[in-house]
Amino acid sequence: MIVSSPSAPVTLTLDASVRPRSSVSPLSDPSARQRLLLKAATLNEQARMAALEGELDVSARAILEALDCERRAGGLGLQVLQLIKPRA
Repeated sequence: MIVSSPSAPVTLTLDASVRPRSSVSPLSDPSARQRLLLKAATLNEQARMAALEGELDVSARAILEALDCERRAGGLGLQVLQLIKPRA
């Protein structure tokens, strides 16, 4: 909440209890990747069934959502950074 008056300075107060902190990072949760990949597979099946029924817009939305799940799953887990050193 921001409280201000002409003669007083602006005060900003944040409520820290709004978002609970978890001890497990989403990056270190091994099941998060599996859940995203399972959701992507489910969405791909839904897209296939919708396409067979002629509902191309529903199929397209499901495909895009499945691709997003696959992209997010690829970003989870350990990240490896390869540094290439030039030869002297």
